[in-house]
Amino acid sequence: MDKKGIIRFTPEEGGEPDTFYIIDQVTFAGTDYLMVTDVDPQSEEEADEEDGIALILKNMTPGKKENESVYEIVEDDTELSAVSTLFKDALDEFGIELEE
Repeated sequence: MDKKGIIRFTPEEGGEPDTFYIIDQVTFAGTDYLMVTDVDPQSEEEADEEDGIALILKNMTPGKKENESVYEIVEDDTELSAVSTLFKDALDEFGIELEE
C-alpha cells in the first residue's frame, strides 16, 4: 500500500507532538475520518517488532483551514462500529483487530 501520509498531533497542554501514520481516510455522513497508527506501515522491521495502536479519528475542524485541523478519537461505540466497517479493507490488510 502506498504511504498515505504522516500526521503530527500537538497536545493542547503543550509538549512534544506525537507522530501517526495515516492508513486510510473516508468521509461518512459529511464528516472526514482517518485511521492512523503509531507504527510505520512501510517499515517491515518496525511492523514485525512492534504491536502498535490504531485509532479512528474524526475531523472536528469548524470550516476549512488549510494547514491545521482538529481531530478527536472516536470513542462512541455506535459511531465507531459504523465507521470501522468503512475501514474494513485497511483493517484486513494490516491485520488490525478491533477491541470490543
